[in-house]
Amino acid sequence: MKQNSAYKNDALDALRGRWASALLCTIVLMLVLYIVMSPSVVGNMVLLGQFALDFANPLYMTGAGFVLTVFILCPLLVGYQNSFRKLYVHGDTACTSNLFSEALNGYLRNVGAMFLVYLFTFLWTMLFIIPGIVKTFSYAMTPYILKDYPELSANQAINLSCRMMEGRRFDLFYLHLSFIGWWFLSILTLGVGFFWLVPYVQTAQAAFYDDVRQDYLRRSGL
Repeated sequence: MKQNSAYKNDALDALRGRWASALLCTIVLMLVLYIVMSPSVVGNMVLLGQFALDFANPLYMTGAGFVLTVFILCPLLVGYQNSFRKLYVHGDTACTSNLFSEALNGYLRNVGAMFLVYLFTFLWTMLFIIPGIVKTFSYAMTPYILKDYPELSANQAINLSCRMMEGRRFDLFYLHLSFIGWWFLSILTLGVGFFWLVPYVQTAQAAFYDDVRQDYLRRSGL
């Protein structure tokens, strides 16, 4: 298992000379979400630095807002996270085109998997806050698994994420917690800093996923 500093250094190495592509991808995503959704949804970032469904808002429990959120936000989240994994693994700077291509590739499966992730998280949170937080980190690898294992169903991808994250949930929590100083600094810039911070976090999480996946394969003897 790597240290947080290793994931963050790997992310910075991957982003070096590629920040323009990362920033453009993030700006495009934000613009799309602002155009088609409530700004409250766009601004609602959960601990993982991902755009979250606002299930607490009755507008998104029923009606057009909920439909837009599920059928636009869910696949875009898959595309956004995997665009930064491609940047990290392959140095692929086509982040914006990858955002949309990865979202549309297996579109219904992406929608179904991420809808289930948010639904399951919501239901666990309704039982108690702590189980909801734990499940958030259990399900966090699902967007990457959807692309690495196209033969798996949406539910199977979620279950594989849970298995990969056994014993590693706190590690991911700690990784995101290590960015807390940058979050405060981004707030002080009236939010402008988030355009740099979110790509940084997403690239570090992609590095974390690669480490977790390799560890899981070793443990499974695959």
